[in-house]
Amino acid sequence: MTYRTIRQRLLLGAGSTVIMSLLLAAAANSQASAIQYDPSQRSASDSRNASASDHPTASHVHFWEELMLEPQDAWSKLRDSFQWREQSLSAKAQARVDEWIDHYRSSPENIAEITGRASPWLAWITQQISDRNLPGELALIPFVESSFDPNARSHRGAAGLWQFMPGTGDALGLVRNGHYDGRLDVVTSTNAALDYLEMQADQWYEGDLQLSLAAYNAGAGTVNKAKQRAENQGLQGSYWDLNLPQETMQYLPKLLAIAKIIDDPERYNVSLPDIHTEPAFAKVKLEHSVTLSEASKLLRIDKSALAELNPGLLNGALNPSSSQTLLVPEDVDHDVLAELSNGANERQAIASANTPDTYRVESGDSLSVIASRYNLSAQELMRLNEIERPEALQAGQLLTLSGR
Repeated sequence: MTYRTIRQRLLLGAGSTVIMSLLLAAAANSQASAIQYDPSQRSASDSRNASASDHPTASHVHFWEELMLEPQDAWSKLRDSFQWREQSLSAKAQARVDEWIDHYRSSPENIAEITGRASPWLAWITQQISDRNLPGELALIPFVESSFDPNARSHRGAAGLWQFMPGTGDALGLVRNGHYDGRLDVVTSTNAALDYLEMQADQWYEGDLQLSLAAYNAGAGTVNKAKQRAENQGLQGSYWDLNLPQETMQYLPKLLAIAKIIDDPERYNVSLPDIHTEPAFAKVKLEHSVTLSEASKLLRIDKSALAELNPGLLNGALNPSSSQTLLVPEDVDHDVLAELSNGANERQAIASANTPDTYRVESGDSLSVIASRYNLSAQELMRLNEIERPEALQAGQLLTLSGR
């Protein structure tokens, strides 16, 4: 029995017990109320208190409130994290959003297809955004960027769920070589995208994430110039004041439009797939090479299921010099996972013993190259050295390689 099955049965059992208790309590209250409600059984004092006894008691109201619980799925959790639904937009700005609402709702089958592709990723992405206390609407950026296709590639060279260009991915430490492309790795690229949005918001826009979204699409230089022009004209300089490239002008309206539809799908005649609140995958740290074919045989699952969860592995194999994390379906047996990881601890200890404490940057180095050389992630290397702008790495700079 899997962890999820055990948890669901426990919750179901607990929920059934609570509901049965409530039903019994309600039945007792209903019986008492029925006796009080019978005029033939009333005393003089009962008649004087009729106005109180003829109305639902607090127990009745509480009972029905307990039963009318919100269904717990990934969509309801996402809706709970929305922060922009109450923002007040000008009539002109609202018209831009409404235009995209009409566009999306005209093809509900497209929404169903795209949200279906989101099924493996939505719960995990929503959790990452919630952990950072960011607006939940950001979880829908992949809807706009890639239609939730981790393998999506644009004609301009952008790739992955978050559509990183090669240069931007390199600057953020997303490893890219013949074995692996971090832009296609959903876990790695999601963390990089959220880091990037927060970093630009703090660096340029005093925390304004909507301006950071525009910069995510068009580049900070383009947005900063447009913002300056708007302010010179006496405008506030918010996203809605800016004159930007057409694609960027539509970027936030698209995001707000699909968030509006997700917030109330019945209103827009849209069906959403059932997605559980827990992530659909587990992360396995490996320090040894393994092919997806080998892993699928050991885990007794289809190779295609592993390939779907690990699009960053370009040649169907995990090479620890590029990536150490393999994603597997969440319900894989833990004993089998331990067998897959066998030997990883010993290899990790050897690697750790051979890793120096510091490294001096040489000409031509990048964070991703240095990180992979010493079996670190680029994000970990940035954290250890408090690096905010990976592109600012300079020859001669001394980097810390461990927390020792």
